[in-house]
Amino acid sequence: MKQRTIKKSVEIVGVGLHKGIPIKMTLEPLPQNMGIIFYRIDEGVNIPLTTEYVVDTKMATVIGKDGVVVSTIEHLLSAIYAYGIDNLKIVLDNDEIPILDGSSSGFCMLLDEVGIQEQDATKKAIKVKKEVEVRVDGKFVKLKPSNHIVYDFSIDFDHPAIGQQQFKFDYSIEEYKENISRARTFGFLHEVQYLRSIGLAQGGSLDNAIVLDDQKIINPEGLRFDDEFVRHKILDAIGDMSLLGYTMIGEYNAHAGSHHLNHLLTKELLKDPENYEIIDLEEATDSSEVKNLQVAYAKVKS
Repeated sequence: MKQRTIKKSVEIVGVGLHKGIPIKMTLEPLPQNMGIIFYRIDEGVNIPLTTEYVVDTKMATVIGKDGVVVSTIEHLLSAIYAYGIDNLKIVLDNDEIPILDGSSSGFCMLLDEVGIQEQDATKKAIKVKKEVEVRVDGKFVKLKPSNHIVYDFSIDFDHPAIGQQQFKFDYSIEEYKENISRARTFGFLHEVQYLRSIGLAQGGSLDNAIVLDDQKIINPEGLRFDDEFVRHKILDAIGDMSLLGYTMIGEYNAHAGSHHLNHLLTKELLKDPENYEIIDLEEATDSSEVKNLQVAYAKVKS
């Protein structure tokens, strides 16, 4: 299997969730072995996508370097990661990724529009060898060995419109597009009101989030899935796992996980080389994990 980038550049303009101002974003192909790089064109700063550059995880995953940050990166990264893209430059003229409709489906459409380009260099993956777990106050996230890419997530909210939900996602690009990418971010009305009072969530609306009051969903169109909330948690987790720097082969399992716990999990995995191995997907052509990836990628538009 070979590394991947996109066939050509593509540009969009969208509103940032917190500042509520238009942001221009351009996705550009990168040569092999370059990885995913964010470039703040207004500041002239490149920020590589690695765990060491994560600077905040309270409400979103935020990376930064030299005081320059890029916020709310997880939805875009979720789509990039799902499409198996290894090398890409993300050029921004402000400090947020456009929120679009609060899901990653718009980013999937962008990638479908430009197409995927295979490169000459061999693709590598990070394979989980030992179970690693982060557990805090009854919440946990863990990675377990598997020859598949699996995300198994459960949530339990004391709210009549959410309650207990669980979803298991056995990765393929088509399943991602159909069952994960369309799930929107969500928040509670009292939280939105507070965030706006401190100058955040200025771009948030019913067009880019599911919003709940104390009893119900207030979006007039309702939900896209009965369990849209837990599916969005998986969307976020896929984006957060991209900080590992490679396609992850293993099983992610979580209860009430968060961006913060996901960040701690990536650091926990990487701190001990006994926890993982980097697989060359050209040399391991006949292995079951490679065959599983080949099936998963088979229907990506090229």
